[in-house]
Amino acid sequence: MKNKEQEIKEFCIERLKEIADYCGAEDFKDYDVSELHNEIFNTDYYIVGRYQAKEWLGTDAFDCIAEIQEYENLHFGECHTDFSEPEHVVNMFVYVKGYEIIDECFNDVCENYLDDQLNLLEEAS
Repeated sequence: MKNKEQEIKEFCIERLKEIADYCGAEDFKDYDVSELHNEIFNTDYYIVGRYQAKEWLGTDAFDCIAEIQEYENLHFGECHTDFSEPEHVVNMFVYVKGYEIIDECFNDVCENYLDDQLNLLEEAS
């Protein structure tokens, strides 16, 4: 399960870097983190295809389902995800994990990526 969480974190950081490159360092730092979560984890699918989703879930399928159930029961009072579709399970699991890691990833990108970019720009001037 740790491998999946690390993969999602790396995906998040890469997407945040892309967004930062697109909008610029100063504008990026002003973004609302919940808007970034929506952009990264809710506007596109992490995995498309039943076979790919089954492969990705592997032996962690029931652990992923349990985390989704816990999240949905806590936030909505009931579960809405169709657990019979592996693609839905993967994408909802990634969405839930995204909530847990977005702040950490945002801070990581601001401190380690943007600061380096700004220093390079200052040195070039």
